[in-house]
Amino acid sequence: MNRMPVHKYKPFPAVELGNRTWPDARITTSPIWCSVDLRDGNQALIDPMDPERKLMMFQALVALGFKEIEVGFPAASSTDFDFVRLIIEEDLIPDDVTIQVLTQARRDLIERSYESLVGAREGIMHLYNSTSTTQRRVVFGLDEAGIVDIAVKGAEYCKEFEAAMGDTRIRYEYSPESFTGTELPFAKEVCEAVMDVFDPTPSDKVIINLPATVEMSTANLFGDMIEWMHTNLDRRNAIVLSVHPHNDRGTAIAAAEFGVMAGADRVEGTLFGNGERTGNVDVVTLALNLFTQGVDPGLDLSDINEIRRVAEHCNQLPVHPRHPYVGDLVYTAFSGSHQDAIKKGFEAQEKEDAAVGGEALWD
Repeated sequence: MNRMPVHKYKPFPAVELGNRTWPDARITTSPIWCSVDLRDGNQALIDPMDPERKLMMFQALVALGFKEIEVGFPAASSTDFDFVRLIIEEDLIPDDVTIQVLTQARRDLIERSYESLVGAREGIMHLYNSTSTTQRRVVFGLDEAGIVDIAVKGAEYCKEFEAAMGDTRIRYEYSPESFTGTELPFAKEVCEAVMDVFDPTPSDKVIINLPATVEMSTANLFGDMIEWMHTNLDRRNAIVLSVHPHNDRGTAIAAAEFGVMAGADRVEGTLFGNGERTGNVDVVTLALNLFTQGVDPGLDLSDINEIRRVAEHCNQLPVHPRHPYVGDLVYTAFSGSHQDAIKKGFEAQEKEDAAVGGEALWD
């Protein structure tokens, strides 16, 4: 008898995508990076960051070169609200960095989120509501029209409170939470309904963020989903298309790379993949994967050991010894033949460097 109850599960449906193009694409430039360490990463910690650790993480993210940083869910806790006020009032946000705050599509929470941004040069208001088939049925007890109504009213509340923000420039992001569990035509419908309220233009784009709140499929199907949205969304030239992968199946890195190949402009993730359950996508690995292909990652990872020390202190979690690029054991070989090959590789590289009078390209 089969002890694995495979009959309880069904395969993720294929995406009807004729003439898909993403498998032939190459990533030649880095995406826009948005760190969610201080929000998605922080809410997953056994011991959430105190103000000292939050500030240390924020300053480290700025030093790394992140230009968009989600700094909290200010309507959810006084700690998050007070931290947003701290970095604004103490003038700790560089002119080339935009902070982002998350809010559910509820009027009171949106109002509180706007209060947190008063006095900022610029802020991204990140609005979300869940759209998946399971959430509609189990959590909300609503049909598609009811979910669209929540999203549209949330967007209208955002515009209402924006009017009182004075000199603070507000940009918008919308996430159909649990996108990977949402029918693609309905995801398109709800995103476009929100866009009708925000009314983005090519010079003032809206961020449409497509989260794998739970990773449910193979990475290639996620690529198909992103290409479908990239191809079918209206006013694509007024959209920054963003992905937010989680790692439930262990393939968040591949999913993010396939998503960028499929048309995504932006990636939300965390340092070393901290996050709920199995974690968010790891921006460090994504960036260094680009670096190893001769693509400027747009982040300064030259002192990766210091970045690791900051992350471990702020998160109170260790980086795995087998973690790509930075783990204690990733440059260690215990096999004699491997050790011999590494030794000869360094010797060969030294000869090639000497021959060109500098640094030769690595194979």
